[in-house]
Amino acid sequence: MRHIRWMGRATPGLILVTGLVLAGCNNGSASGGSAPSVSSGSPSTSSATGAMPSASSAASSAASAQAPSAAADEVASDELHEYHRHHHHGGVTMFISMAIDTLGLEPTKKAQVEKIQSDLNAKMAPARDAEHDLLSTIADGIAAGKIDTAKVDAAVGKVGTASAGIHMATTDALTQLHDALAPVERAALVDKVKAHWEVWQKVNAEEKAGSKEKGTHLARLTELLGLTPTQVDQITKALSADVPVTPQTDPKAADAYVQAFAAAFVADRFDPKAIAAPATAAAGHIARYGGARMARFFEAVTPVLTPDQRTKLAAHLRERLEDQHAAAAAK
Repeated sequence: MRHIRWMGRATPGLILVTGLVLAGCNNGSASGGSAPSVSSGSPSTSSATGAMPSASSAASSAASAQAPSAAADEVASDELHEYHRHHHHGGVTMFISMAIDTLGLEPTKKAQVEKIQSDLNAKMAPARDAEHDLLSTIADGIAAGKIDTAKVDAAVGKVGTASAGIHMATTDALTQLHDALAPVERAALVDKVKAHWEVWQKVNAEEKAGSKEKGTHLARLTELLGLTPTQVDQITKALSADVPVTPQTDPKAADAYVQAFAAAFVADRFDPKAIAAPATAAAGHIARYGGARMARFFEAVTPVLTPDQRTKLAAHLRERLEDQHAAAAAK
């Protein structure tokens, strides 16, 4: 099973991602730990003179030590973007569950919070299963060379309906999570939820569907499938018409709920039922809008691909079913 490496901390406008193996060592983590420095060992003296390495040599060594970390962060960031392009079930509750992974809690509290996280994930199962069906339906259509749009639209609707019911099903678990965390830990979780929302918006709302820029969905697909310039141009043309913004697709409602959740969760007392209406609307929006956008993208791509490319893309899409937090048995 693929395990996505989530974010370690967030800065305004940017998401800095670390692997799960570093999740417990976030800079300024709620448990009071600090991010460990990368060390390649103490510099050795010259066997002939006993002199320390030159400043330029030390700088070169430091740069070499940082390079793998930077590369790993870039890969993790790409994976996070890919996750949020393909998974929309659960709305903000999904972001909350993902944020728990990198809180860096002390062992006893971590065990307690992971039980709550398991409950959250269990309550998201109907939406997760509906999304599984959606991805499978799209993958089957890609493999066959024609996506059944009516079937896909129905599947998107089911994800939206299932997602809309998650908040009310998780009020007890959310209350337990609030009460289990210290104020600084609640603030850290809120920051991570906001960061996930920021990434989701970037790849599902701000990014032009047919953009060829580095890191976009089409650019990733071009690299994966070896698309020719002609194929890329055809896909870009097919996706060039912007989908009009409607009350059902406007992200303002979801954004307002993220802010409302943030304010409510950091308070000393938390009543999730008080924000049930915007939470329900936000979860439905994220699921429907994200699912429909993803389907539209693959509907434009499929007719342009060769049989071999379709087979490879269908297999790739089915791999997304095994993403951590998206697989039914992930927790």
